[in-house]
Amino acid sequence: MRQNGREPAKDNDLFYTCSLIDYIGRKTKNKRSHIVKLLGTKRIRKIYELADVYHCDNIERVSQDFIEEAGISDGAFDNVSDCKYAIPTYWDIGKVYKRLIKKVAQEEKIDVVSALQKVYDSFISEKIDDYNSSFYYENPSYIYACYLENKVL
Repeated sequence: MRQNGREPAKDNDLFYTCSLIDYIGRKTKNKRSHIVKLLGTKRIRKIYELADVYHCDNIERVSQDFIEEAGISDGAFDNVSDCKYAIPTYWDIGKVYKRLIKKVAQEEKIDVVSALQKVYDSFISEKIDDYNSSFYYENPSYIYACYLENKVL
């Protein structure tokens, strides 16, 4: 596995993929789980595989291309406007998802894209995306334990 920095390159690709999902969700006011469903497996794999290329481009343009390609329309989920505290960046949230997805993929011995879909389809996604709670700031091992138990511990 290629590693040019502090972590393997594919970890950074997963980080970008999750951050892009959050960016698209914020831009279109949709739940992140809905964005993952609308993008579908094929597009998510494409984003993940080409993340190092997409990362060199403006995220606004990249997101717009995928919004149009997947036919994502505006929704009513606005966790950014609803936030009463400091708003985490889409990069902050991408990092939270990346850590959890990587752990799920390793522990369940499944590929990263399958793990990504499982995580975003679970109850944990709504918890992470509630910016009025402190859940997304929690320790990654705690978030993983909650994911395993299918409830906040």
